[in-house]
Amino acid sequence: MNFNIMLRAGALALIVALAAILSLPARAEEAKSEESLISMTGTGTVNAAPDMAIVTSGVVTEGKSAREALSGNNAAMAKVIATLKGAGIEDRDIQTSGFAVNPLYSHYRPKEGEEARPPKIVGYQVANNVTVRVRDLEKLGPVLDQLVSDGANTINGIQFTIDDDEALLDEARKNAVADAIRKAKILTEAAGVKLGRIVSMTEDADARPPVPMMRMARAEAAMDASVPIAAGEQSLRVNVSITWEIEQ
Repeated sequence: MNFNIMLRAGALALIVALAAILSLPARAEEAKSEESLISMTGTGTVNAAPDMAIVTSGVVTEGKSAREALSGNNAAMAKVIATLKGAGIEDRDIQTSGFAVNPLYSHYRPKEGEEARPPKIVGYQVANNVTVRVRDLEKLGPVLDQLVSDGANTINGIQFTIDDDEALLDEARKNAVADAIRKAKILTEAAGVKLGRIVSMTEDADARPPVPMMRMARAEAAMDASVPIAAGEQSLRVNVSITWEIEQ
């Protein structure tokens, strides 16, 4: 009985050893393959002037009651929207992006020896914002001026962008691939080897830089002239990672 058990254990050990020996060439080939790869990341950038601006504007009003503050805000915002439409802004480019009603408190500072008193509501504040796409940048300065003149007392930001950027991004992709190939060739030529077939190619989906933004403070009075606007230039960037086999 013990002899049979020993015989079976020996046979099993022999099978395991043979399997390990037979797998050695495959492992060696796999290791050789991994060692014969080169990966490189290329960056492609295209600069272009923006052709659209996104403006966040709104009205903040106060009143003794929430109803009073809301009524004043509704009237002012209706005038702001009418101004936008009068400037040629289409309905699809005007969107409510924020609305809030908040109480205003008066905080009493107790004198020495007095008990603290809870804050007292003395009024209400209503804020209503709209986000507007201005597709003709020549209208942007006059539109901002008219908005403030007609009741908008908050302009929270101006974001310049490119309406249709796919063609520009495609050009950036080509530049990114060319950049990766250029850098890979420098390394392989220096090492005395050549680039083989491409094993993988991926694009970094988060490669676009943040869009430049101009911040504007709260406006308390109408402006005397159209707001000067400088849209500048926007950079579109794409990163591409490529892996090649190396030919010895």
